[in-house]
Amino acid sequence: MKFRDATADDAPVLAALHNATAGALVARFGDGPWNGVSTERGVLNEMRHARIRVGIEAKKIVCSLRLATKKPWAIDVSYFTPVPRAIYLTGMAVAVAHQGRGVGRLALVDALEVVREWPATAIRLDAWDATAGAGGFYGKCGYANRGHAVYRGTPLVYYEMLV
Repeated sequence: MKFRDATADDAPVLAALHNATAGALVARFGDGPWNGVSTERGVLNEMRHARIRVGIEAKKIVCSLRLATKKPWAIDVSYFTPVPRAIYLTGMAVAVAHQGRGVGRLALVDALEVVREWPATAIRLDAWDATAGAGGFYGKCGYANRGHAVYRGTPLVYYEMLV
């Protein structure tokens, strides 16, 4: 698996990847905050505000995640370790056919390398506090659970990795 920064040319593939993973969550767990629609235009907008990393296998994008310096609206920094600079990981998606094969773990290793070079001293994220959430996955990957919160009616679990 190779990782690189996404380009504008990747926007249609990324929108399709995000829609497919969201659809799989809805099919498995029903409606929830994971039920959303991604568009090419939306992906391009995200690229203006974040660094999007993609994982490539057999010349196809099979995963993506966003890294940004700006705190997402749903994160309450009081739950986290005070650090000089944190990077926020959001919007991680792994192609349904590639889930459970270590792709997500490899993407987090890549994100950690990118954040070290940024430079920053922590990766922060939130996960849905629900069966469909990936909290258990982040915990298995070494991210520390920093607490539970509810934002706009959505229960969240905050995770952190100090770099």
